[in-house]
Amino acid sequence: MAHQSLPRLRVLHAVRLRGFVDDAAVATLAGVDAPTASSLLAELAADGLATKREGRLSGWSVTPDGRASDAKAIADELDATGARAIVEDCYQRFLSVNHKMLECCTQWQLRTVDGEQVPNDHSDPDHDAAAVAALATIDDAVQPVCSELAAAFDRFAGYGPRLQDARRKIETGDTDFFTKPLIDSYHTVWFELHEDLLVTLGIERSKE
Repeated sequence: MAHQSLPRLRVLHAVRLRGFVDDAAVATLAGVDAPTASSLLAELAADGLATKREGRLSGWSVTPDGRASDAKAIADELDATGARAIVEDCYQRFLSVNHKMLECCTQWQLRTVDGEQVPNDHSDPDHDAAAVAALATIDDAVQPVCSELAAAFDRFAGYGPRLQDARRKIETGDTDFFTKPLIDSYHTVWFELHEDLLVTLGIERSKE
């Protein structure tokens, strides 16, 4: 049975991973209801672990203490469950397709014209279809990784469905869900999964 992370940790970790996020998104990412998310965010703020910025763009971010607290709690959780080997194996399998994902995103954003790479204006349907097909292959490869992570920790359970949802939207014509930031695009969710694996294993992205 998957380890059930405490709601407070799930909320703190969601803010840590997204970087800047509103209450509703925290609830979705943490897998808790909206009132619980808001209550726990207020509690984290009172403890100096999160802070909210008000204004035209309002949202939550972690403080340095919050980042350190999240890292320690995630490390303690990993050690307590004895699941490090599982996560390390999943991380290596994720890395084995990560470079393909980066290439796929580049393929979607750029195309070659007269021997030079230019921004993709999406006027070549064959080029775009090839990128979408490459993404489907990547998703097929990473879904088993997501399933194994979710079987170990419930906080990983959302990644597989979120990636599949973005893929379905892309394949049915909503191509914003390929790489667009600030929405649950395939690239956004992929980046969060990568960051979650790094945080869980205590690996700095710069040293990966």
